[in-house]
Amino acid sequence: MSRHLKVGERIVRTEALHGGITAEMRRLTVGTRDGGTRDLVLRTFVNVEYAEDWLNREAGALSLLTGTGVPAPGLVAVDPTAAHCEYPSLLMTHLAGRTVLDDEGLETRVPLLARQLVAIHALRPAERPREYVAWTTADTVVPAKGADAAAWAAAIDVIRKPAPPYEGRFLHRDFQPGNVLFDVPPPSPAGPRITGVVDWAATSWGPADLDVAHCSTNLALLHGPAWGLRFAEAYEEAGGVLAAAASERLYWQVRDALACSEEVQLVSQPWRKAGRTELTARAVAERLNAYVTALMDALS
Repeated sequence: MSRHLKVGERIVRTEALHGGITAEMRRLTVGTRDGGTRDLVLRTFVNVEYAEDWLNREAGALSLLTGTGVPAPGLVAVDPTAAHCEYPSLLMTHLAGRTVLDDEGLETRVPLLARQLVAIHALRPAERPREYVAWTTADTVVPAKGADAAAWAAAIDVIRKPAPPYEGRFLHRDFQPGNVLFDVPPPSPAGPRITGVVDWAATSWGPADLDVAHCSTNLALLHGPAWGLRFAEAYEEAGGVLAAAASERLYWQVRDALACSEEVQLVSQPWRKAGRTELTARAVAERLNAYVTALMDALS
């Protein structure tokens, strides 16, 4: 670690950061030669099967994002095979701000999220990231307890079909409120602004609809199904372009929602740690059921 610090610098404090699911995050406060401090973030994968792949992808994404205007961390160093660290790790700059998962102020944040995602999708890297990978199949879906059987059966049938044709875009692939930082409280009457987008380990190339669908699912589970349905509208209002046909949009929306069916406990745990204690696995499963039902009702 010390070899990535400037001459005369040393780590004076470490602090665990919460909210991640697959990686351990630590904020490192570095004492500088002039008596000041600066912060770095160490992302560590402990006993994670795909750590090397994810860290290489994130390092590549952070390098690509430098100078683009997208507020992402700067890459300091990466050790994907744990050649120098105890576990596979990535060291990056620290971004100001924090995640905001409260219901209050959501009507202001949703348009900001949409505009940020449009900006990400507008990137045209010289070297494309790998093609997206689907996170579920029709045969691995786990219907929520008390699920509307007819709605879920219809939804599963939707993703049995081949994926619709699409125009590829640069995808974050896990763009959702837990990976977006805001300057809260806002420094001016103009309201909050996004200060950072983090966790680029799943960066991919694929349809804009897929990123929009993923954020929509998370908004539906965090704040209620209506907000999941609202996000696609906000994305278009921000200048984003989605699939022209309603049936094609539904495919991506349903595919992402059903992928969450297998990970309700995993998804809801960091939200509770962040203060949303009412979002038990059961409560989130109920919202997922309501959201899938609403998606299918919107098609009929």
